Amino acid sequence: MSTDENETAEESSANPRTESVDVVVVGAGTSGCYAAATIANAGYDVAVVERKSAEEAGHIACGDALKGADAFPDAIPKSQIEPAFTNTDVDHGRFEIPQEDTVLDIPVPGELAVIDRWEYGRLIIEGADDAGAEFHYDTVVQDVTQDDDGVVTGIRAKHDGDAVEYDADIVIDGAGALSLLQDKVDFSDATFDTNVSYSQFCSAYREVVEVPEPVEWDDALVFKPADVAAGYIWYFPRTETEINAGLGFQMTEEPMKLVDDLKKDLRARPEFEGAEVIDKLGAALPTRRPYDSATAPGYMAVGDAAAHVNPTTGGGIAGAAYAGSYAGEQAIVALEDGDVSEETLWRYNQRVMDHFGGRYASLDVYNILSTAVDVDDLMGLIASLPGENLAEALYSGTTSFSPALLLQTAVSSYGHWSQIWDFFKVKRLADELMAHYDRYPTRPSALAGWQDERDRIMDEIYEVTGADPKY
Repeated sequence: MSTDENETAEESSANPRTESVDVVVVGAGTSGCYAAATIANAGYDVAVVERKSAEEAGHIACGDALKGADAFPDAIPKSQIEPAFTNTDVDHGRFEIPQEDTVLDIPVPGELAVIDRWEYGRLIIEGADDAGAEFHYDTVVQDVTQDDDGVVTGIRAKHDGDAVEYDADIVIDGAGALSLLQDKVDFSDATFDTNVSYSQFCSAYREVVEVPEPVEWDDALVFKPADVAAGYIWYFPRTETEINAGLGFQMTEEPMKLVDDLKKDLRARPEFEGAEVIDKLGAALPTRRPYDSATAPGYMAVGDAAAHVNPTTGGGIAGAAYAGSYAGEQAIVALEDGDVSEETLWRYNQRVMDHFGGRYASLDVYNILSTAVDVDDLMGLIASLPGENLAEALYSGTTSFSPALLLQTAVSSYGHWSQIWDFFKVKRLADELMAHYDRYPTRPSALAGWQDERDRIMDEIYEVTGADPKY
């Protein structure tokens, strides 16, 4: 670089361009777009900062399965995203359990769809843009600004090598798993959840594969256990010949060789003979409970950045859409009141917990269980449980077993009674945990007491499962 170019770069850094907006949203994913659309629809100025180019924005590693396709927030109309729904005929999960020589078909409650995630990403960006949000592509966040009272006041970023500052009343963090922003904010005077580590996340990889002939299971989401605890392989049919194939493992476990292990499994399946890979991408995603609090003065985290994901499946599109909308609606309240304190933003936390946060926290109990048992034992347990009730446990966080079902389970699960009994004990604790989330506090000052009782329940869960503490 020449001397003149060095001087120009230094001047740009010393005198950054400044953008002043009501709200800056970091990340053009599901939660970011729904937050931005909600705020823009109310007439406020909102900038969406996205590190990818306009051409690449929306291209995200995803399993492409969407549960809850019938219920999306109105900020971006469902009609806007429906063209990305490539398979709406899926209605059940197909669990392949080689250890038991069993294939278990499990009905999945609620509307399912498999989508083209990149097309979906483009459409939600278009929807937020139509609402009036302004997108700033090729912009990488470097830092977060706070005032002397700890209130977040904006971000610092680079756009094509030039420094730019965004001054905003509220920052919404939709920057995904292990968000950089959370390393930059001083949360010492906030309730924001900092009890977060890499071990609570999953490393995943997926390929979109075109097969020469229609698969027989184009109406199912196919799951198969991996050779490590808390790891699984999936095959989700976008169409009868275009399959999203992927795998992942909990970062507490011995790492999988993601690309090689997926290739090995694909080669062992006759339906993939002669297949062509048309896209590949990897990512980290949260497989943990939602953040206890995703707010700080002037700041809210949404979607993967706040672990708004079903920890047993990794599914998080619908939850992210609602989290973004709830954050956007609470941002509007704060802007109208001229008060961006945590007390004002707290209602966002409550709405998340009331809607899906408590359910996801109870599902995390089963994720914890999976890290503490032998893979073969776990597969034997799954194979022996009634499918309808297993589906309720995996997707709703709770289930009920009548005396008749208990008898049926006992007869069909000979050899796994010890694991069945442990499962029922874990299930009762998961129910107790979800009931406790129904009592999520109405104000930040009550969070610590609520956490104490929640942690007592978690201690019992660790004792029953034999799992190492996750938090």
